[in-house]
Amino acid sequence: MDLVVVDHPLALTRLTTLRDERTGNAAFRAALRDLTLMLVYEATRALGSTRLSVRTPLVETTGFRLAASPLLVPVLRAGLGMVDQAHSLIPEAQVGFVGIARDESTAQPVPYFASLPEDLSGRPVLVLDPMLATGGSMAHTLELLRSRGADDLTAVCVVCAPQGVAALEAMDIPLRLVTTAVDDGLNEASYIVPGLGDAGDRQFGAR
Repeated sequence: MDLVVVDHPLALTRLTTLRDERTGNAAFRAALRDLTLMLVYEATRALGSTRLSVRTPLVETTGFRLAASPLLVPVLRAGLGMVDQAHSLIPEAQVGFVGIARDESTAQPVPYFASLPEDLSGRPVLVLDPMLATGGSMAHTLELLRSRGADDLTAVCVVCAPQGVAALEAMDIPLRLVTTAVDDGLNEASYIVPGLGDAGDRQFGAR
């Protein structure tokens, strides 16, 4: 697995806003949108492209377009705050959805929804989830995508716990993980420390 940590100063200022307990829902969503743009920009650096001819007002020149239409997969519900900004950067992308809840008593993922194309072979897939804690939800999502032929996978997460990073490495699959920070670890409730709190609640309000 390739781990890419985006520590650009502008990314770190947005991360600070997300971490701050005083940040309200609207400001949290705005900072997440900004940071998503920076993370997805880095996550798509290796996307394949093809050349084409284009005419400027003066002459013919060479242009480029993406070789394949990527698939964006936000993990519900926290990943919803990342998908619009990612889609604005890649307007030709398709969007699929995976819904996974967390069993608060066991910290285990509870899948409840999936809407994905049947055949993902040869397509770049970006999985969007602000938090990589234990890695259970992301691992389930990646296995679901691989069962549909996906072999070009990138996970885009704002913050990660070392335990989540280790869980993805243990899958031993071709994967890029793009994040802003690998935090200290998990607390007894399996929340990332220092983390952001509950990214879904901080965007949309407590359930």
